[in-house]
Amino acid sequence: MPSPLGGEVTYADRTVSVLRQMILEGQLASGERLNEVHLAQALGISRGPLREAMRRLSSEGLLNLVPHRGAFVPAFTAEQLSDLYTLRIALETHAARLVAESGDASSLEPLVSEVDGAASVLADGDAAYPSDRDFHRVLVQLSGSTALVEAAEATSARIRLARSRSASQPARAREAVAEHRDIVDALSAGDAEAAVRLLRRHLLNSLDNAIALIDAQT
Repeated sequence: MPSPLGGEVTYADRTVSVLRQMILEGQLASGERLNEVHLAQALGISRGPLREAMRRLSSEGLLNLVPHRGAFVPAFTAEQLSDLYTLRIALETHAARLVAESGDASSLEPLVSEVDGAASVLADGDAAYPSDRDFHRVLVQLSGSTALVEAAEATSARIRLARSRSASQPARAREAVAEHRDIVDALSAGDAEAAVRLLRRHLLNSLDNAIALIDAQT
């Protein structure tokens, strides 16, 4: 259970952060109705800030607010996940094009570090899924576009929620690291078309894997 929230600064902001973490980490189950009374007591706040936090998380797509019924954690279908990936592909390939066309190979060092770090984690037998998220986050940040970063982060959070209901697979993680390295090579060469093509294929592979896991659970 989360610790009570202290201090006077924006209870709603803090509540949003705590609830978002609980949702994305699977502490609140898919399809679960949030119990306002229990959550407010656990967080040590009134129901006002809690409801404001729920409204904000609903605007992020991380909660569904149903009139006269309450707030529910979304349960994603394969079709909904596919829609989210369509948006993700558009955002991230645009970012990759901007990065490749910048011509600044030295700026790619954070991406290289992410790939090397993920490869090292895999060598220790871990699935390296957090490093996969970090790679994509860094790639979009390198575009230098604040609007692009914000849109990609919002989309990524919803995809993370959808995928948090299924375990990642080490075999796919190894493939992803190799694909990341190919993307970095294309970016380093300033080859925007190759970078976009490789990134799109990588994300489609990720989508196929996620849908297969969802189908296996239904």
